[in-house]
Amino acid sequence: MSYVEVPGAKVPIRMWADPASVEDGAMQQLRNVATLPWIKGLAVMPDVHYGKGATVGSVIAMHGAVCPAAVGVDIGCGMSAVKTSLTAEDLPGDLSRLRSKIEQAIPVGRGMHDDAVDPGRLHGFPTAGWDDFWSRFDGVADAVKFRQGRAVKQMGTLGSGNHFIEFCLDESGSVWLMLHSGSRNIGKELADFHIGQAQKLPHNQDLVDRDLAVFIADTPQMAAYRNDLFWAQEYARYNRAIMMGLFQDVVRKEFRKAKVAFEPVISCHHNYVAEERYDGMDLLVTRKGAIRAGSGDFGIIPGSMGTGSYIVKGLGNAQSFNSASHGAGRRMSRNAAKRRFSTRDLEDQTRGVECRKDSGVVDEIPAAYKPIEQVIDRQRDLVEVVAKLKQVVCVKG
Repeated sequence: MSYVEVPGAKVPIRMWADPASVEDGAMQQLRNVATLPWIKGLAVMPDVHYGKGATVGSVIAMHGAVCPAAVGVDIGCGMSAVKTSLTAEDLPGDLSRLRSKIEQAIPVGRGMHDDAVDPGRLHGFPTAGWDDFWSRFDGVADAVKFRQGRAVKQMGTLGSGNHFIEFCLDESGSVWLMLHSGSRNIGKELADFHIGQAQKLPHNQDLVDRDLAVFIADTPQMAAYRNDLFWAQEYARYNRAIMMGLFQDVVRKEFRKAKVAFEPVISCHHNYVAEERYDGMDLLVTRKGAIRAGSGDFGIIPGSMGTGSYIVKGLGNAQSFNSASHGAGRRMSRNAAKRRFSTRDLEDQTRGVECRKDSGVVDEIPAAYKPIEQVIDRQRDLVEVVAKLKQVVCVKG
């Protein structure tokens, strides 16, 4: 499937989705983005849906400018996955103990660790740069400085919403560990602060949508945002690395006799900004609900808590700015899902998965998401499938 081109004010809108299937609000957001004076390209992924400020599933390439709302408030949100030496035959019939042990090791929801996690005790954790990372907290916006204690204790925690930790099987029966999270509260507070700062700037007063306020190059506001943005993206990366280390510790203990081995961890952001070069021009590429899919790049595209996920390898399609979708994408809002579905529906749609089946996660029911197989099929020119996973345990916040 190649893209469909929809006319836009400054640039065409390249869509790896059927424009007729995209809700009106999301299409209007995309048209608004295409009016920005600094825009050089806009690619739309097959999981596209309406988002706060900017569309989820959009890749925006700008020259000399960046839109903080187009990154999303969970800066650096993304996925990590690792293949293990375990197979389906190693698993007990009852997986409730495993789920309980994961929940004990990794705080979920608004929870945090009682004390900061020492990454030095985690097998294979990339400790190089850890001390330098925390020393740079002194340079982030004063507005969030008082949150340092919380940020330290939330490092290595899941959060809520669509974040999850899963124990999965691929089609050959191999066990994978997978998780989805971002920069927690500190990332959100940094994002909210900078979106507010951008909206006050004179050059943003005549935009069609004030949520698309940008910072422009060579200004102190841009320098401050870039500093905080890249710090928060690093926080998110470390957050997932610590959770994966804690998850691996749980698996080692629970399957001690198997002497579990782990392959290298695959990790990818899907709410972030990267400096990339296209057509001889240095651009700031914002991916909100999209992963980098450069040639050979490994990525993770999850479905919902009852369907499955895909490990993919990028094909390096420059038309999409080397990008692919970040998941299945919602087809209805959280409130709409709560109105439409019951806990009985949730039980039916997550049968065979050890997970929460209560009213608190009905908004995450599989039917609230687009079919992941269709989403994958629409981007065959962006990625190739390496493995298809099906979860048997899913931990939600």
